[in-house]
Amino acid sequence: MGDYSKALEFYEKALKIFKKALPSNHPDLAAFYNNIARVYYNMSDYPKALKFQEKALGIFGRALPSNHPDLATSYDNFGGVCQAMGEYLKALEYQEKALKIREKTLPPNHSNLATSYNNFAVLSRKMGNYSKALEFQEKALSIFEKAQPPNYPSLATSYNNIGDVHHNKGDCSKALEFYEKSLKIREKVLPENHSLLATSCNNIGMAYFGKGDYSTALSFLEKSLAIKQKSLPREHPSIKTTEHIIGYVKEKM
Repeated sequence: MGDYSKALEFYEKALKIFKKALPSNHPDLAAFYNNIARVYYNMSDYPKALKFQEKALGIFGRALPSNHPDLATSYDNFGGVCQAMGEYLKALEYQEKALKIREKTLPPNHSNLATSYNNFAVLSRKMGNYSKALEFQEKALSIFEKAQPPNYPSLATSYNNIGDVHHNKGDCSKALEFYEKSLKIREKVLPENHSLLATSCNNIGMAYFGKGDYSTALSFLEKSLAIKQKSLPREHPSIKTTEHIIGYVKEKM
């Protein structure tokens, strides 16, 4: 929390200087609003994040051409905050705007286009549209596989997200296939206590639980818990949730 507070203090001081020196619709001001929004987003203060994303988007919308890449990014960021707040229809509206710009202006294998496909897929999954989610996750994966090295983190994210869709559809075996691909990459490129490793272990554990393999599920869930206990505050909700799930798995054994 201290680092976020320092970041906010820095950005707000810089913003005051730039507001005096620049016109009110200058893109550099929008960039500062965006940076402040990202800090609030990381702090899970989504209403404040949305407030600053709206300011950034307002400037970009007035100052940039309608197909400018920075405008697409601003639409995407705004949609991401809406999604975090559970406003899925509003998020969909803005992420579709971002996707349309990127499809018109970027090469078909550009990583930003893959990011847009991925964001659209995650939102579709949360809205229960699994076929659409899978369609866009596979588009994102196709780009990442061509554009990135085989152990690149974005590839691991894409595998994990495809696993999520299959898990939501009830196909735990297919979910495991992609979760394990994701974990294999993350184990190679991330520190041993990284939160994404905990996420991967948790996802694999839950997939094994869905298959009725409780002992293997317990093994992965305990790995996830061990990472969280080393990397998160003791009272963090994620630790409590994992402890509760482990207790439930033990009852089923």
